[in-house]
Amino acid sequence: MIKVSIMGASGRMGRSIFRLLHPEKDIQIVGATEIGNHPDMGKDVGLLVGDGEIGVQLTSGIEESSKDADVIVDFTTPSSTLNNARYASASGKAMVIGTTGFDDDQKNELNELAASFPCVFSPNMSIGVNVMFEATKKLAEILGDDYDVEIMEAHHKHKVDAPSGTALRLGEAAAEGLARDFNSVARYERHGAIGERGEKEIGMQTIRAGDIVGEHTVMFCGAGERIELTHRAMSRDNFAKGVVRAVMWVSGKPSGMYTMKEVLGI
Repeated sequence: MIKVSIMGASGRMGRSIFRLLHPEKDIQIVGATEIGNHPDMGKDVGLLVGDGEIGVQLTSGIEESSKDADVIVDFTTPSSTLNNARYASASGKAMVIGTTGFDDDQKNELNELAASFPCVFSPNMSIGVNVMFEATKKLAEILGDDYDVEIMEAHHKHKVDAPSGTALRLGEAAAEGLARDFNSVARYERHGAIGERGEKEIGMQTIRAGDIVGEHTVMFCGAGERIELTHRAMSRDNFAKGVVRAVMWVSGKPSGMYTMKEVLGI
């Protein structure tokens, strides 16, 4: 039996994760957290998603929620996730992290901490999106410099980081396939008289509107033709299904940083 605690359990993603983890016969939910002033604090987490009481109350502290956990699932904010990773590093508990919006210093700290515990870290746990990462890299390798690369993403209006972590990873995958340094060639904004497109640019375009769950398109544009890869998420259960696989996979693994590529065997 794998014992799991869920950080941010009352949020949109947290509820989806709970709904898919809870029925698994080899998984037991033993803890759940939210920010300290959350209106659902102290309530049974099962009641919050309509599954009935499970005897696990929503708390604000990782020490209380995760003391009996084998795996901590975290889809919160960069600062909260880093705090939870410090706890995991000190206690040797595994983590599955889907938080996005980390800056370079935060990513470096997370990688250093993961030397002390097994961690699956991915900007998108969707199985389809992780296949898209690999397809983007391969297409970029084959098409080469004759094709311009543009990446477009759309999410709901409440998402706080832009571009999405998934879009950034798609950009990195394309850059890897083209043997370019993504940070040097990424173009995040075009406005006004900007001149011709740079030959090696990778364009990154962002939309925030309504309740869009998540859409990503990679365009390879050549002379007289265009190839598009598109992934549209119709439900957050897409991501939660990947979380279930990651939780089952990471439990008992050696310390270190892993991605969904290892989880899925891609």
